[in-house]
Amino acid sequence: MPITEILEKNASLYPDDVALVEINPQTNEHKNVTWREYSLIETSNYDSFRSEITWKEFNEKSNRIANLLIERGIKKGDKVAILLMNCLEWLPIYFGILKTGALAVPLNYRYTAEEIKYCLNKADCTALLFGPEFIGRIEDISDQIDFIKLNLFVGEQCPAFAENYNDLVASCSTTAPDIKLTDDDEAVIYFSSGTTGFPKAIIHAHRSLIHSCNVEQNHHGQTKDDVFLCIPPLYHTGAKMHWFGSFLVGAKSVLLKGVKPEWIIRTVSEEKCSIVWLLVPWAQDILDAIERGEINLSEYELSQWRLMHIGAQPVPPSLIKRWKSVFPNHEYDTNYGLSESIGPGCVHLGVENIHKVGAIGKAGFGWTTKIVDENKNPVKRGDVGELAVFGPGVMLCYYKDKKSTDEVLKDGWLYTGDMAMEDEDGFIYLVDRKKDVVISGGENIYPVEIENYIRKNDSVKDVAVIGVPDDRLGETTAAVIEIKDGFNLSEDEIREFCMELPKYKRPKVYIFDDIPRNPTGKIEKPKLREKYCGKSLVAKQIEK
Repeated sequence: MPITEILEKNASLYPDDVALVEINPQTNEHKNVTWREYSLIETSNYDSFRSEITWKEFNEKSNRIANLLIERGIKKGDKVAILLMNCLEWLPIYFGILKTGALAVPLNYRYTAEEIKYCLNKADCTALLFGPEFIGRIEDISDQIDFIKLNLFVGEQCPAFAENYNDLVASCSTTAPDIKLTDDDEAVIYFSSGTTGFPKAIIHAHRSLIHSCNVEQNHHGQTKDDVFLCIPPLYHTGAKMHWFGSFLVGAKSVLLKGVKPEWIIRTVSEEKCSIVWLLVPWAQDILDAIERGEINLSEYELSQWRLMHIGAQPVPPSLIKRWKSVFPNHEYDTNYGLSESIGPGCVHLGVENIHKVGAIGKAGFGWTTKIVDENKNPVKRGDVGELAVFGPGVMLCYYKDKKSTDEVLKDGWLYTGDMAMEDEDGFIYLVDRKKDVVISGGENIYPVEIENYIRKNDSVKDVAVIGVPDDRLGETTAAVIEIKDGFNLSEDEIREFCMELPKYKRPKVYIFDDIPRNPTGKIEKPKLREKYCGKSLVAKQIEK
């Protein structure tokens, strides 16, 4: 069935139950800052602005949006872009687009004006809904995107080059449009994260979205009584597909617009959240704040919090050991996935397998996995190869990019570009991105292994290992290290710490700097390579 039918079912069964809550932490002196700026405010105050909608209101909003789009010429197969920060309007707009038979095209809120233009053009979008944070960027390209026939502003004080969404949608019917949809109809275009190059446009059918709902609920056992806390951006498959498990059973979810540790803990307490999906840096920040005494857990009601899970990147085992020492009653899980496999869940650890922390797990519900060599032949257990996945959530294709599609899709298998190995118990360990493997003097070096080791140092907040040019070896390893606030770490100290590593794995260069991550928590290694791959810097440090 198309995923829109789940929304209609929830509206019928639970019309007056709360579907979505928006928590917008602000301080009296910061009433008008954007979501991006909230995370930079140096305060622990939490003056919350809270709003909510029921399942009936959610569905009616989506129907109004669908009818507006249809009235303005949007038809089945068209592409409609969404450029919004997380808010109560986001998901109703998404489902409203789907109800027209058009494809929803969520855009990364960090995109520059040129990247927005590229993605709108790449996806053949004919309509755009955008929020106030993006007025400047859209205005910069407004005369270059004349292929956008419907430009809707979602907010107050509509700019002259757009139409006011709120005014237009208010008079539209709340009855669902009579558009026939099937599992096989195209539903969405998601753009790849772009950590290894310019983003590709990924097409999924309704079948993929439904499968993602079933995968998430199967893995984490959401019930109607659970409350899911969603913090990551909804434009990405990770946040939305984890929410799908709650969506499937009609459970309440909370959108928190901010990532400060005190905000997260307080929201869990006040909204009685039972499931929280975190990124590695946020989990680290929460633990650090607790250790510094900035958060007193006895002041909060957290007994209902049953599950903390992490995805989007390899998870340091040392982090989960710390977490379990503070929250011993929490179930823990990690999920692996890609936008090409409709987000997280094609591999998952499972809450019963915490003894295997460090692994990404086994094939998820409805998925099959294999690890292959360069000739696509399975490798023996214990050997490193490329991870491939097969299941109902594999993308249809990269839109307008047959060459790239053919490189990663073969006989229904998606070749992920991630290097992995399988242990004697069948658990898969992510070794690194294929493109991130450092080849030094003919030896393959996998940065994740080194990063996991360095993170054991109590002074290290974050670390990224990259390959840098070397005249003799071709390339060698550099560790970019972010130090925890209030801690000190010298180059000599970290070199001594790394002496326990095999000699060929010890970084030759150490750099102390902040680690850039994208909104889904992935380290942006291309930015580090661009910044630090100068030969003069490498040579100077290697000589030490």
